[in-house]
Amino acid sequence: MDRALLADFLRARRERLQPEDVGLPRGSRRRTGGLRREEVAVLAGMSADYYSRLEQQRGPMPSEQMLVALARALNLSPSARDHLFALGGHSAPQRVLRDEQVSPVMSRIVERLSDTPAIVLSRFGEALSQNRGAVALLGDYTRFSGMSRYLVYRWFTDPAQRALYPPEDHALRGRVFTVEIRVAYTADPTGTAGEIVEALLADSPEFAEIWRLHEVDVTHHDDLKRYLHPELGELELFARRLVDPDEGQELLVFLAEPGSPSDEKLQRLITTI
Repeated sequence: MDRALLADFLRARRERLQPEDVGLPRGSRRRTGGLRREEVAVLAGMSADYYSRLEQQRGPMPSEQMLVALARALNLSPSARDHLFALGGHSAPQRVLRDEQVSPVMSRIVERLSDTPAIVLSRFGEALSQNRGAVALLGDYTRFSGMSRYLVYRWFTDPAQRALYPPEDHALRGRVFTVEIRVAYTADPTGTAGEIVEALLADSPEFAEIWRLHEVDVTHHDDLKRYLHPELGELELFARRLVDPDEGQELLVFLAEPGSPSDEKLQRLITTI
């Protein structure tokens, strides 16, 4: 526990909040911005004396329950909450990430990318949102149900998914997809990732063989990759990633080298939708 940094953090976050941010009346006698210590204490369900001692570096090591209450009272983001736990001497609790619904930030970005294919994926490779360019390039990834919602499962069980890549690239792509699901599995082996791995071990001998290699460092998304389009033929594209760690989602934006044949094909694809 770092009492000095904890006190500074609590004070800074308290002073950034306004009463109306947390549903409190401002009142006519308030002369300074931010919340009062007493107000934070009420919101957190603790005594004003206990909270004051934390800000004065005199308090005991707070319990996990106290830190949860403080994070809620101060409207902390998941990342800020994790930082609070570290300052308070505790490991951050495991985050509950949303896998079924695209985050508002990602949704707004996708809506504005009208001239570039973009898709939002969950940490398990489920398509949560696609713009029209991504549908034209990849097909509609949001139409699947059941285990087929997950890209890694389709790769190893649905030949149509592999048609997007040249056959000579299939081996590498399979290794990349396996590394990605291993990362999710390692973080939570009993959750959705565990269900995907269990299904693939039962349904795909190829996946089972790669899984036994325990690879964790295969080349990832940002490399230049070749795609096969039924009308445009081969395109060389980068899949640039924007990650939202708080929601466990990533935005893939597909880009070609400016002025290249692939760039011309991609622009032609966009103008036809």
